[in-house]
Amino acid sequence: MTLSILTVCTGNICRSPFAALYLQSKLSGLTGVTVSSAGTMARDGDSMTDEMGALAERFGLEPGTHSARYLVEPYIEKADLILPLTRGHRSEVVQMVPRKLLVTFTVREFARLGSLVSDDEVTAAAAAGGSDAEKVKAVCRLLASRRSQGDPAADPALDDVIDPYRREDEVYELSVAQMVPALDEIARVLTLILKAA
Repeated sequence: MTLSILTVCTGNICRSPFAALYLQSKLSGLTGVTVSSAGTMARDGDSMTDEMGALAERFGLEPGTHSARYLVEPYIEKADLILPLTRGHRSEVVQMVPRKLLVTFTVREFARLGSLVSDDEVTAAAAAGGSDAEKVKAVCRLLASRRSQGDPAADPALDDVIDPYRREDEVYELSVAQMVPALDEIARVLTLILKAA
């Protein structure tokens, strides 16, 4: 059984393809996990921007494999975990397929909530599930329960990743700097989930 993860941004040529490629590389040691991306205003077939492609290569990723996809409901329906890059993208996803609310978190939100739970809590929640998709859903329920606890984002915008499209190289660098630590945390949580008995 394959676990399907979807990252979502606007044009699907900067943030979401980087996030998908990076997360796929971090989870490459696990079998049956696929990470794809799509954009709410994407043009099918577009390549990553040169700037984001160069940054992706710096992390050992292969941006040339990316081809943009316009976000449609079947992509959302098929995904077991949806990771939009901003709260606006998250709202669009949930409006399209409301029943996916439980498994839709912005990249930085998932990471922030993931950092509030221990490895044991993640493993215990995952162990209550059956399939990998059910394990992920159980841990998403755990993370959602922490939204009202701990340390909510002081500024809701901290759950977003800045859009670098048509902006300076420094903004591309900032966008990646916001994504990488969050994606590392997501990979940590997902690895715990998928290794849970």
